[in-house]
Amino acid sequence: MGSYILGVLLFALGIAATIALHELGHLLTARAFKMRVRKYFIGFGPTLWSTKKGHTEYGIAAVPFGGFCEIAGMTAQDPVTEEEAPHAMVNKPWWQRVLVLSGGVITNFFLGFMILYLVAVSSGIPNPYADRTPTVGEVSCTSNQIDAETLEDCTGPGPAGEAGVQVGDKLVSIDGQKLDTFQELREYVIVRPGETVDLTISREGAEHTYAIEVEPVERLNADGETISAGAVGLTNAPVEDAMRKFGPLEAVPATAAFTGQTINATFEALLQFPAKIPGVVAAIFGAERDIEGPMSVLGASMTGGELVERSMWSVFFMLLANLNFFLALFNLVPLPPLDGGHIAVVLYEKVRDFFRRLRGLGPGGPANYEKLMPITFAMAAVLLTVGLIVIVADVVNPIRLFG
Repeated sequence: MGSYILGVLLFALGIAATIALHELGHLLTARAFKMRVRKYFIGFGPTLWSTKKGHTEYGIAAVPFGGFCEIAGMTAQDPVTEEEAPHAMVNKPWWQRVLVLSGGVITNFFLGFMILYLVAVSSGIPNPYADRTPTVGEVSCTSNQIDAETLEDCTGPGPAGEAGVQVGDKLVSIDGQKLDTFQELREYVIVRPGETVDLTISREGAEHTYAIEVEPVERLNADGETISAGAVGLTNAPVEDAMRKFGPLEAVPATAAFTGQTINATFEALLQFPAKIPGVVAAIFGAERDIEGPMSVLGASMTGGELVERSMWSVFFMLLANLNFFLALFNLVPLPPLDGGHIAVVLYEKVRDFFRRLRGLGPGGPANYEKLMPITFAMAAVLLTVGLIVIVADVVNPIRLFG
């Protein structure tokens, strides 16, 4: 229990550091372009502690789920003093404003990369160069399930073996649908007992398609109930050299490749985020929690606790890297009050002024943020609501990696 609590606290500290460094990215880029930073705070709400140095107030607020960096004149509606005007963001070139607004996102991408690099040279990361094409590791007969860990004895080559599938074949598609993982094959056939499917494989560079009759078998669902399912008698071969430790120099391109793969997966998860919220709501009322579903800062910290409890430090730090990538991509969503929303406004001004010049007109001036307030409030309300839902789910029905 002690190591679990330590893991929870360490991951929460990692999240706090991630937020602090995200805001520091805004602060440092603003300072680089001589913009006036009024406040740099970790957290929201009532101030617990603060101190002032130069023109900037540094502080910690009561609600630790976030932070902010207040820059003078972020919008034309932000009043600035005569002394602040030369240092106001709104009076700076558009590209400087975009870089400052991107400072936090860039910092998170850099942090995620550096965390993965340190893991790559210390204990190893999933090898980005490994061939992860789903490959047949065993061709076997099919049988009914007796309990959670036992299948009935059976004989024969099984449906796939009878059709001609061999060990070492690489999966290409099933009924014309591309297969990226062995799990996709399992999920496809399990709901088609008694049907015939066309499985396309690659063998020695040539593709072959086999018609396989899906064998009806009995399986146990999550509640321990016997259900009818389909099976074809194939198991996945383990990926060769799946995890690899790299030297300090070779780790740079390897980490870059793995970072790209991770960011792509994080982007896909972000696109699926809205569709997973109903499942989180259902989990509050007792439904099974999706292990790949959204989790809050609390839930992520609890997962960190599970990993430390089992001394899985490399996974702990890779999860923290993923958090940085998610925070970066989420902040790029082009809606206020997110960084991406502010960047979109600056780019809108630039594009608008380009077309004004084509018409012989002068610049249109800064955008009126008051017109965006309904969107800003609506987005803030959605974020707050979703955040509360996920936190409640993490309290009453948390994601458990190890049961």
